Amino acid sequence: MALAVVASRALAGVDAPEVAVEVHLANGLPAFTIVGLPDLEVKESRERVRAAILTSGFEFPARRITVNLAPADLPKDSGRFDLPIAIGILVASGQVRCPQLAEYEIAGELALTGALRPVRGALAMACKTREAGRAFILPVASAKEAAVLEGMPLYGVSTLVEACAFLNGLSTLEPYRQEGGSSRSLPDYLDLLDIKGQSLARHALEVAAAGRHSLLLIGPPGTGKSMLAARLPGILPGMPDEEALESAAVRSLGTDGFALDDWGVRPFRSPHHTASAVALVGGGSDPRPGEISLAHHGVLFLDELPEFDRKVLEVLREPLEAGVIHISRAARQASFPARFQLIAAMNPCPCGYLGHFSGKCRCTPEQVGRYRGKISGPLLDRIDLHVEVQSLPADELVGGVAGEPSALVRERVESAYRRQLARQGKANAGLSGTELEALGDFHAEGLALLRQVLDKIGLSARSYHRILRVSRTIADLQGQAMVMREHVLQAIQLRRAAMPNG
Repeated sequence: MALAVVASRALAGVDAPEVAVEVHLANGLPAFTIVGLPDLEVKESRERVRAAILTSGFEFPARRITVNLAPADLPKDSGRFDLPIAIGILVASGQVRCPQLAEYEIAGELALTGALRPVRGALAMACKTREAGRAFILPVASAKEAAVLEGMPLYGVSTLVEACAFLNGLSTLEPYRQEGGSSRSLPDYLDLLDIKGQSLARHALEVAAAGRHSLLLIGPPGTGKSMLAARLPGILPGMPDEEALESAAVRSLGTDGFALDDWGVRPFRSPHHTASAVALVGGGSDPRPGEISLAHHGVLFLDELPEFDRKVLEVLREPLEAGVIHISRAARQASFPARFQLIAAMNPCPCGYLGHFSGKCRCTPEQVGRYRGKISGPLLDRIDLHVEVQSLPADELVGGVAGEPSALVRERVESAYRRQLARQGKANAGLSGTELEALGDFHAEGLALLRQVLDKIGLSARSYHRILRVSRTIADLQGQAMVMREHVLQAIQLRRAAMPNG
């Protein structure tokens, strides 16, 4: 056979379009050409494939070799095409005979020794392979990542020789299997027992966890803002399998890949305030997910919020509303999911001690205004809860009584979250204005109170709907079907406490 076709996958955002690796051997002067819009890494595979075939004990054909990666208008990147190209050459030259080759998809990067290295995005590719109804051959390290996906034959191989022996029928491989996430125990989360006092902030954290609401914590240094945020993962509701798979697929596209121990664990991302806009939303010539996408179905924590560049913060506005980020470059476009929960912390002024009982603050009104002005009104308007974290007196800090443990709070959160899923199929934070009105479970007194506040303070329509969502979550935490006046009042208090710029 002088022609072989091997199925593989490219990456385009979270999508993994199919690529047909067509290998043709022809008479003529020996040459090795790769066409089909390959980037530099793919072009370099010629040397890796040649060396791997020879060191694995096969013969490299002294013929004119043409490799076409179809479709030609789809950009191809990374070394994931090494293994399918090598298999294609060996099949076309008759050294590997596999009548069932069309039933497999293959991806893997080759070392010069013929060993296989893991590839990025294994889980995202495996999802599409399962849809196509094929088996998937991957390096062992990548197979471990993709094995969280059930319902498809998955084979992990360590070398080119092992892959060829399996395709030739000279050896057998058991489909790679990994225990599912449902059997894994929860990580050892930080506990809310470590937090003394701060009843309002603890309540806000519970409400944020139950309804997947965004939260801004405002207070002087050392009041426990970062401690509170770090303990949020321990009270978040568990991830349904569908969300766990989506989150894992996105994380498999990142630089660090996806760790099996993280299956079913909501991600918690905390970038430094020097992070760029590209680091947050993703991008690059080969678009990769940023922090907001790596936090998909999890938490994005931004500490020292005003220290982030204002232009960087502004890129959060659209994904906070849409739950997706679209990245457009001259050569390609990509979309990544970004349904994350934003938790932020900030000081009330540049020195941090505005309103502190010690009277340390010497910031002028102009300095305070400039500091708070680093965060735009439209961004603040998109944050559901604004809560002040007060400094604790020495006696309460030293001898104060600890609050409830995370396990007890998590039970209430889980119960409230189940109510939301049963009622509307998603968390309250994801409800649109129309969906809120369709629920029809707001008491007239609560709506009347909110209208009074709307007229008196001049809340935006976005703030109005966010207060309704938060009040719905407070009612769910109390196990009440109807949203009453006291629930709306609590939601207003949680949104207005120490709100910057107004």
